Amino acid sequence: MNPTATESREQTIAVLSAGERFLLVTHEHPDGDALGSLLSMSLILRSLGKDVVGFIAADDLPLSYEYDWLDVSEVVSEIPEDADQRVVVFLDCGNTERSPLVDQAAAPEQLLNIDHHHDNTRFGTIDYVVEEASSTAEIVWDLARGLEVPLTLEIAEALYLGLITDTGRFMYPNATARSHAMATELLAAGIDGNLIFRRVYENLPEAKLHLFARALSGAERYLDGRLTLSLLSNDDFEECGAPPSYTEGIVDFLRAVDGTRVAALIRETTDESGESYRISMRASDGEIDVSKIARAGGGGGHPAAAGFKSELPKAELIDLLCAQISEQS
Repeated sequence: MNPTATESREQTIAVLSAGERFLLVTHEHPDGDALGSLLSMSLILRSLGKDVVGFIAADDLPLSYEYDWLDVSEVVSEIPEDADQRVVVFLDCGNTERSPLVDQAAAPEQLLNIDHHHDNTRFGTIDYVVEEASSTAEIVWDLARGLEVPLTLEIAEALYLGLITDTGRFMYPNATARSHAMATELLAAGIDGNLIFRRVYENLPEAKLHLFARALSGAERYLDGRLTLSLLSNDDFEECGAPPSYTEGIVDFLRAVDGTRVAALIRETTDESGESYRISMRASDGEIDVSKIARAGGGGGHPAAAGFKSELPKAELIDLLCAQISEQS
């Protein structure tokens, strides 16, 4: 019999309380919630006197400009030799394949899986997956309460980062009364919410402005406007002088176009497997679940925000998106 959410919470708090050495990891290409969850949990456990190692792969450092103000001086990019003797805590990671830890470390004796993705594969020795939570940061905030750890300014800042990025600045349907109650408590802890907002969403590099211009001017519409998408090629990135991370936020503009039910940003990429596309999707209402579309393409995510990678040609990829949307609408 699977444990209840309350039982999983109690088990998680018990392990975090009793454990002495921890290794914290999150998914590849970490977003605001992944970073905020990892850093806040690190601070929470260190405040309890724990030996904590936070891991981010070297390929994901340095952090992109939105997050370069975060203190990652205590984060390592090499798996510690005693990783199999530490309690490993996966944060905001729907499956183990999304973390480079899988290929670099032996299986730990105890693995905590703390997440809010509804398609989480429940890979932990303890799975604390709260699907109704707005973000993994919201779960970590609740765990801090259970551990009776007071919110320092640094913990609150990291949690607020995770909260605002995964709720789309409180615009997405996952922003609930509990999310706003959390924000109130974090603001009361002394954070400067406006400063964090400006660090993440403003101070745009000029190269990002040019990349946005290309993506928005090249937007295409299908299914009588229900699907709005844009494609950025490798040449677009090179000519704009922009790294792939500068695409953050483009799909939200596409989602805002009148009549759009699904927005998709298709980004050309080249890796060891050859040329392919990375697709990021957003839903504009609660009727279409883009995570189902992502799973059809081998990816995953949330009902309102999901993505996948594909080696299909552009025309076939668009046909896939249209077919999947039509099945749900």
